[in-house]
Amino acid sequence: MDVTVTPLPGLGTRQDFTTRSGHRVGVITYRDGRLQLIVSDHEDPDKVATSVDLTTEETSTLANLLGAPHLVARLTEQQREVTGITTRQLPVAPGSPYADRTLGETEMRTRTSVSIVAVVRDGTVHPSPRPDFRFAGGDLVVVVGTADGLRAAGEILERG
Repeated sequence: MDVTVTPLPGLGTRQDFTTRSGHRVGVITYRDGRLQLIVSDHEDPDKVATSVDLTTEETSTLANLLGAPHLVARLTEQQREVTGITTRQLPVAPGSPYADRTLGETEMRTRTSVSIVAVVRDGTVHPSPRPDFRFAGGDLVVVVGTADGLRAAGEILERG
């Protein structure tokens, strides 16, 4: 499925795809963090027929309903095709230095070259968490990277 990413100067980005029935469905991510689910007009794909503003929690719930729990399984399957890349779930223990701190504060990608692709909390998957996503004790952080990077990421979440 092809996803089209369209920059919206001064606003944010629009990401959408065309359904089999010919509708364009997508999300507008505003620079201030707001998210909007959109369905384009069937006759004019540049015209939004309907939209729904979503909170972060509502976005996560919708992602969960649409199959986000399969994210980890798909990543594991896909990583088999790429030599040297591994997917792992790392815990954020209640006593972790990053419990109740944001993803951005970990500087994970800069420090380890590992990507955080999702966070699982209380059975709900939060895919593609933003830098302002706040970790909680008990979270499972889904990371992708090299074996060395994953080891370092685990140490960061455990010790800081």
